[in-house]
Amino acid sequence: MVQIKTPEQIAKMREAGLVVAAIHAATREAAVPGATTKDLDQVARKVLADHGAKPNFLGYGGFPATICTSVNEVVVHGIPSDEVVLKDGDIISIDCGAIVDGWHGDAAYTAFVGSGHAPELIELSRVTEGSMWAGIAAMKLGNRLVDISRAIETYIRRQPKAGGGRYGIVEDYGGHGIGTEMHMDPHLLNYVERRRGKGPKLVPGFCLAIEPMVSLGTPKTEVLADDWTVITTDGTWSSHWEHSVALTEAGPLVLTSPDGGAAKLAELGVTAAPDPLA
Repeated sequence: MVQIKTPEQIAKMREAGLVVAAIHAATREAAVPGATTKDLDQVARKVLADHGAKPNFLGYGGFPATICTSVNEVVVHGIPSDEVVLKDGDIISIDCGAIVDGWHGDAAYTAFVGSGHAPELIELSRVTEGSMWAGIAAMKLGNRLVDISRAIETYIRRQPKAGGGRYGIVEDYGGHGIGTEMHMDPHLLNYVERRRGKGPKLVPGFCLAIEPMVSLGTPKTEVLADDWTVITTDGTWSSHWEHSVALTEAGPLVLTSPDGGAAKLAELGVTAAPDPLA
């Protein structure tokens, strides 16, 4: 069952989303050569405490940290550690969430550590982020869930890849509903699988975490012995971008973006819904 939210509930989710945005800003600044991924987790904990919010990752299914810190070939669910020291040229995807009065926010981004990154890594992150925004722009009244999947996949497949071949659209992980829990129905694939059908129709109050994960090689992944860390099976590096989005009568509202998604959506010819907290 898909949980449909009232405008008042969406406003509460916007509060949680802005806490997530604050975590993103603080961890992005702290993701420098010499920092450990445990350092970034501590930064996130402080932001949550400063805003009076709760972490939704800590303890979730036994996860031992506040944020996920996925470096280089790690796709998702990397566990922060004192032993993982960021170095010049790394990329890191940081996935985090917050709970405010029982309502959840969840978002991820890929950051570049230091300088000297290969052009294909910069392009990988651009393509992944661009596909997320294509999916968000497809979150329109009357569309169906598959229209978001199609928009994400189409965007990625239309991007030329340096050296030829295709980007790997990670198959085993995708987006999801969000609200009074972090992961809810429906599951959102980042590609179209026809046997799954069109999925539910998008109506006001529909809230999704839209999160493509893309690698420079394979779409296949494996989980390490810690039962959390997910890596590409061929060792190629990957990027992960995510926003929580609410669909309203006035269009999509990107709950975890500081401006509600207004600037990026305008580039795509879509008007973001008004911010209920403005």
